[in-house]
Amino acid sequence: MGDLEKGTSMAIGGIFAFWGVSFLLVLTPGADWAYLINAGLRNRSIPLAVGGLLVGYVALTAVVAAGVAALVAGSPVVLTVLTAVGAVYLIWLGATALLRPATPGSAADDETGSWLRQVAKGAGISGLNPKALLLFLALLPQFTDPSAAWPVAGQILVLGLVHTLSCGLVYTGVGLGARVVLSARPNWARAVSRFSGGAMIAIGTTLLVQQLAA
Repeated sequence: MGDLEKGTSMAIGGIFAFWGVSFLLVLTPGADWAYLINAGLRNRSIPLAVGGLLVGYVALTAVVAAGVAALVAGSPVVLTVLTAVGAVYLIWLGATALLRPATPGSAADDETGSWLRQVAKGAGISGLNPKALLLFLALLPQFTDPSAAWPVAGQILVLGLVHTLSCGLVYTGVGLGARVVLSARPNWARAVSRFSGGAMIAIGTTLLVQQLAA
């Protein structure tokens, strides 16, 4: 019984340690932030935008827990395809933001009428990011404890859900903050929207260049 309690406490300690690292990563601006800023400025549903991103991270967690991520990481062809798809998607989103910068009160595009499209768009941004897949593959197992009372796959699922919860809290604040803070500053909003679009293009281009160089 003592070994069981010790293993459980070690697993719980790993969860709290992972949460500290995960929260810092969530606070780092990236493609997710750019997408939410534009969603907030275009009057899209913040819960749906955030929910879509979270769906992508839950899917990545399930992939890592199932061990599929290791196969993907070890297959140059599969990884190249994933990188190209994710990169092109980010570049397309960024180009759209540059050509049609969001302003406070601007009407959302056609996807507003379909909650499924909004969720799918967010899931595509997070779930099609091979960098996130490899990050999960490298980071999650480090905070697991094989001697714990519950299996490693279960620990990975819990860690992934902890990360997803942190994303939900921070990303909701980002989307709402963009809408509230920039609502009375249309020039700032337009500049931030274009900057977000440029950031997505830069991230997508970097992914493609790195993969081609490799």
